[in-house]
Amino acid sequence: MTADDRAPMRPSAGGFSDVEVTLVPDEDRNIQTPQTEVTVAVSDTALACTCVIVGGGPAGVMAGFLLARAGIDVIVLEKHADFFRDFRGDTIHPSTMDVMAELGLLDDFLKVPHQEVHYGEAEIGGEKFRIADLTHLPTRCRFIAFMPQWDFLSFLATQGKKLPKFRLMMGTEATDILRDGERVVGVIAKTASGEIRIRADLTIGADGRHSRIREAAGLKVEDLGAPMDVLWLRLARRPDDEHAVLGRFVDGRFFIMLDRGDYWQCAMIIRKGTFEDVKREGVAVFRARVAQLAKRPNADEIASFDDVKLLTVAVDRLADWARPGLLFIGDAAHAMSPIGGVGINLAIQDAVAAANILAEPLRDKRVTLEDLRKVQKRRTFPTWATQKVQTTIQNWVIDPMLKSGKTPSPPAVLRFVQRWPSLQRIPARLIGLGFRPEHVRTAAKV
Repeated sequence: MTADDRAPMRPSAGGFSDVEVTLVPDEDRNIQTPQTEVTVAVSDTALACTCVIVGGGPAGVMAGFLLARAGIDVIVLEKHADFFRDFRGDTIHPSTMDVMAELGLLDDFLKVPHQEVHYGEAEIGGEKFRIADLTHLPTRCRFIAFMPQWDFLSFLATQGKKLPKFRLMMGTEATDILRDGERVVGVIAKTASGEIRIRADLTIGADGRHSRIREAAGLKVEDLGAPMDVLWLRLARRPDDEHAVLGRFVDGRFFIMLDRGDYWQCAMIIRKGTFEDVKREGVAVFRARVAQLAKRPNADEIASFDDVKLLTVAVDRLADWARPGLLFIGDAAHAMSPIGGVGINLAIQDAVAAANILAEPLRDKRVTLEDLRKVQKRRTFPTWATQKVQTTIQNWVIDPMLKSGKTPSPPAVLRFVQRWPSLQRIPARLIGLGFRPEHVRTAAKV
């Protein structure tokens, strides 16, 4: 199914309707993927709910699902008409799959096509090292699942449709916040049919690292710095391809290959701000470099730089996640480095913590700033600790390697963990579980 095959948003004379999710065939993957439509009449310019969530990414959709499951009237806003965007984070960690199990969704979730990674490996100058062994984790699933983010979000949206309190509005972009004195009481949003206002007891900003709601609230972000950017691309799988390690260091470059079944999802790490320099060298030089790093004769799949997606890496966090009536979670509260692929995991954990803490006061219509700050207090340490690990690796491993242009010597610690494989369980736990895995504490009230 291509983007042109997906039905656009369309106005209706019948007023606002809840999200309509139907199953349409996806010829590309031979599975059923939810297609989401919303109809909003131009005259329906005012809506109300208990909680409005801005952003239909992992944090927003999961928070919406959990709160609706707990009996809270929720509207989730997603500015795009569908979830189909490539090169988003797509690692589903064991702690997230534990959450799915606690919700009774794991068996169905694992039926969605995915790949399973049980070990984290790296190659330095042609020598392979096993870094992390997830097969001993105290979790239901002892692996990381690689699943396109659109499939993950579509699965959650389909489950959300079964809940009477869950509404998902696609193609609806929040542009500003509504205030009553110092308190945020909802958002202004634009749709294909015009502007609407949504009033709510609580607004949750989950609209990513470039959060428009965060900007409207005037909150300041602490930039922790990142010395690198990432170039995402695809390579076709070939019959003679060997099993790819997750990371390959050679000649001052870091290349990642993720096995996606019939293709490789690849990432080339470059020094921050140098993509224009890469483009000036020409696509032929870039293809040759990719072929060398991927250990194949050529990379002719890259016809032009249109086939390459730049991810500008940012590592930052808010000092204050909340204002009266307003809370930020996920990347809107803390942008993570792609190191370890833990961004989705942190976002999901934020959503679980927020639902656990806020469901009861939302039901009682008495959410206070103190309640919102409990969410930040709960999630501050895992955010800080994860970013500390990421920035340490960035500054002490990746940055020196990118500057040197040379293949680094394998550090002694890597050889040590090869001799003592049980030590590989430590990084596996940090990646697979994180510093404070959350568990669903809210009871279903549907």
